[in-house]
Amino acid sequence: MRKLIHPVAGAVAILTIAAFWLSTAFSELIGSHEAIAAVKTAIPWGFLLLIPALAATGGTGYSLAKGRKAGLVGIKLKRMPLIAANGLLVLIPSALFLASKVRAGEFDTAFYVVQALELIAGAANLVLLGLNLRDGLRMTGRFRRHPASIQ
Repeated sequence: MRKLIHPVAGAVAILTIAAFWLSTAFSELIGSHEAIAAVKTAIPWGFLLLIPALAATGGTGYSLAKGRKAGLVGIKLKRMPLIAANGLLVLIPSALFLASKVRAGEFDTAFYVVQALELIAGAANLVLLGLNLRDGLRMTGRFRRHPASIQ
């Protein structure tokens, strides 16, 4: 069951973060203040999906590792504290701050500074999670580097 839960929860987490990031970027680039406010208000509600997905991914990942800390497992394990710290210390507080700012109708300098920080931190987490996905696929044999064929 863990072998099913881990990739499904991981995919849900990556897709949720990607949806947050893309909706934020598009609303900022081409949306009105109302569109931005809708996105910034919806994202904290998305935590109800994201946080359990990340917890399930992490928990099943540690369980599947079975105490191993070498190779790709070790690399994935080293990334997880960075992903978690980025989420807990930057992304969640930023999202809550931005949601409160849009509820107050305050699209000021602080809003845009935190928005930029959130986009950078979100992109970093997407990259780190993507690397973990790639390494997980390599561990299962679903993704391998193939040498160029010689003709």
